Amino acid sequence: MRFRSACITAVLLVMVSASFGCVRRTLRISSTPPGALVWVNHREVGRTPLEIDFTYYGHYDVQVARDGNEPIITTAEANPPVWDVIGLDLVFDVMPFESQSIVEWHFDLEPRRDDLDALVDRARALRSETNPEATLPIVTLGADGEVVDQGNDDGAKPDPQPESDQSGQ
Repeated sequence: MRFRSACITAVLLVMVSASFGCVRRTLRISSTPPGALVWVNHREVGRTPLEIDFTYYGHYDVQVARDGNEPIITTAEANPPVWDVIGLDLVFDVMPFESQSIVEWHFDLEPRRDDLDALVDRARALRSETNPEATLPIVTLGADGEVVDQGNDDGAKPDPQPESDQSGQ
């Protein structure tokens, strides 16, 4: 009888101590400059620096945006520590203490470039790379939005397009 009560007490003691253990998984997200708005998997989670709890390791869609800076849209990875891989995690889940896994992500935001002339120059360069034989007109707009100059890269006016013969011949 004494042996049986000792076994029951030991089992109850193991069950009670195992109920206290858990693993806390935390994402710690920061940015330079701080104060950027963060979305994780298309859900707004707050402004940097911040910490949020998560459940699953893996790939996350992350968007970081701040006024005056270029937004970042990327995929970030949360990898498990060695002790939180399949198999060992069962041991740490039943230990009588809390384990903590912290995954840190840092994002460097670049200042926004609102230079319209530089944007037009990049667009022209891209157009010439994608179709170098094309002679599309280049239109230059003034500050008021009016057309200042219209011509090809060499400054000549574009050739008028021939009208199609609609008589069916």
